[in-house]
Amino acid sequence: MQKRIAMKWIAACAVSMGAMALLGACSEQKPSFVSIDVTGANYAKGFELTDHNGQVRHLTDFPGKIVVMFFGYTQCPDVCPTSMAELTEVKKALGKDGDKLQGLFVTVDPARDTPAMLKEYMGNFDPTFLALYTTPEKLAELAKDYKVYYKKVDGKTPTSYTMDHSAGSYVYDTQGQLRLFTRYGSGAPALTADIQLLLKEAR
Repeated sequence: MQKRIAMKWIAACAVSMGAMALLGACSEQKPSFVSIDVTGANYAKGFELTDHNGQVRHLTDFPGKIVVMFFGYTQCPDVCPTSMAELTEVKKALGKDGDKLQGLFVTVDPARDTPAMLKEYMGNFDPTFLALYTTPEKLAELAKDYKVYYKKVDGKTPTSYTMDHSAGSYVYDTQGQLRLFTRYGSGAPALTADIQLLLKEAR
């Protein structure tokens, strides 16, 4: 009789422990992002670029911040200014956490985008955002590492060309790990929500 009671008690404990394990597993579910989750990707792990103030920059320069990195050029008619304007909206929407967001704009047109032009361009958005550039040769290497497409499209004059390029942003968490790729047109509210999830993870 006592043996039967003991067996029932052990079985009850096992069921209880199983339920607790299941609950724990559920509580550890990955966050549901709007952007494409690229956590663990073996590309776009870092860079060495010069900002519009002449300072050499690396991904490790922004510890504790969510870094959003976009590739474009200052004479881009629509995609680039829209993307940077949305990022400015995101920073405002984050409120007190806005200072934990670092926007980076990497030019794919170093021939025309001088440091002075890049600085002026960033002035249209947020003063903390940085524009970055490098040589054409190193840009090609960087684009390959980041899986970014860009191509010069000739215009009517040698200087009136445009640049076809990938439209999307890379999002790094506060530990400098690549986590998300957000497509152009996703909108500021969606990116804000994703960044809030990443900040929540860091707390």
